Amino acid sequence: MFARITLLRQWLQRRWFYACIGALTVAIITIGQPQVGRAADWMQILIQGAQIVQLSNVSDAQEASLGAETNRAILSEKVRLSQNPVVNNYVNQIGQRLARTSARPNIKYTFQVVEDNSINAFATMGGFVYVNTGLVKAADNEAQLAGVIGHEIGHITGRHSLQHIKQAAITQGLTSLAGLDRDTIVQMGVQLALTLPNSRQDEYDADRRGLTNMIQTGYAPTAMPEFMKKLIGGNSAPEFLSSHPAVTERVANLQKMIPAAYKNRTDGLNASTYKQNLRGFF
Repeated sequence: MFARITLLRQWLQRRWFYACIGALTVAIITIGQPQVGRAADWMQILIQGAQIVQLSNVSDAQEASLGAETNRAILSEKVRLSQNPVVNNYVNQIGQRLARTSARPNIKYTFQVVEDNSINAFATMGGFVYVNTGLVKAADNEAQLAGVIGHEIGHITGRHSLQHIKQAAITQGLTSLAGLDRDTIVQMGVQLALTLPNSRQDEYDADRRGLTNMIQTGYAPTAMPEFMKKLIGGNSAPEFLSSHPAVTERVANLQKMIPAAYKNRTDGLNASTYKQNLRGFF
């Protein structure tokens, strides 16, 4: 967690500097306008001019807007989306099924497949989930893929990205009653999604949320820890797990969390059906 905050520190310092310059410029212009005479009016214009967001009270609509901006920035960072309609539709179908029974079914979710052979998936604020083609191919069945997607939805329902940004800003003493400018939040969101590992606490929380989501949706929950065990069977962990906390401990925790009544559930475990649903992709 502390390492993550330190890496974000540089972004905050640079972006906050430029935000302050922009706010100062607006202030100078405002002072010269005779129709604006009250301090309250000046403060409102300052906030609007710098596009300030209060991190302690971000609404679902604000998060969705920030997520959409972050998504556009991510797609400009050499992240290439798959053009295969079969895999795109299939991943979206699984994702939307899970989203309906998630802890935040009221927000709009967007599920995108990244054209990349590495085994990885990630998410950002506002309902945006990304799954690499390499991970889709590595899964043995639909339930294993659903477990990964459910985990990423868990990061969104837990608002982990916003929490990290807020904590980093507090550590730097850069937050105020106004908050942070949205450009800074978006650029930090990109860094969190593409280059910075999630904290140990957030990974465990996303595991728990993802497993609960799978059970509520009807998938076989055993697929989630089984996929993790399958991935660490080689000499080194894939990208999806390499920056996460101890995988063996996570697997053990997940297995303990599965209620006995659901351990024999089989929905989504058929490997032949999985290949058939993705025919033309493999």
